[in-house]
Amino acid sequence: MQVNPQIEAGWLEVLKEEFSAPYFARLKEFLVAEKRTQTVYPPGPLIFNAFNSTPFDKVKVVLLGQDPYHEAGQAEGLCFSVPEGCAFPPSLVNILKELESDLGYPFPRSGHLAKWAAQGVFLLNATLTVRAHQAGSHQRRGWETFTDSVIRALSEKKQGLVFLLWGSYAQAKSALIDTSRHYILKTVHPSPLSAYRGFFGCKHFSQTNRILEQQGKSPIDWNLHTL
Repeated sequence: MQVNPQIEAGWLEVLKEEFSAPYFARLKEFLVAEKRTQTVYPPGPLIFNAFNSTPFDKVKVVLLGQDPYHEAGQAEGLCFSVPEGCAFPPSLVNILKELESDLGYPFPRSGHLAKWAAQGVFLLNATLTVRAHQAGSHQRRGWETFTDSVIRALSEKKQGLVFLLWGSYAQAKSALIDTSRHYILKTVHPSPLSAYRGFFGCKHFSQTNRILEQQGKSPIDWNLHTL
């Protein structure tokens, strides 16, 4: 599988040194070898979907996930999102339950979150690929080095972003974020194992919009329900 930096021009400019770094060359070699014998998600053209869906200069909110979904037809390069017509994974169900509770929006028919991405919600997984049926199988291969650099670049080059860090893995990334320039909202992961320990009732969607509006930025229309 060829992994070229076919990403939005603003991101390409910000990250060009990463794409030429030795670790990224090793990551590409690993992915090419994986593809020879394994099924890898998401499909190659969607690996950088988060970047293409939310240009660098449009980012207002960062939602950090850990790993792509690892079952067929689920992963589309946007954290927590699934394509139209795909069954809702449990964590996404809980995210949408909290959205309904927080803002009163009806539970949607689709778990496709591209509407959020188009408004400046950067839906980043820390690891951008995964082997089919094997969660975490592409961790510690170089993706985390890359996405840590992405977070640092956002922290250093942007102002007033809202980072949504759900769960201990995401919260560990707060060390990369300049809190004098940005806002961090933390809670437990929306997984069924932890959602009842603080995710439900966190009201991060309404809190995010208040923070954006206080800066004179337009709020996010989080409503995914279509008639």
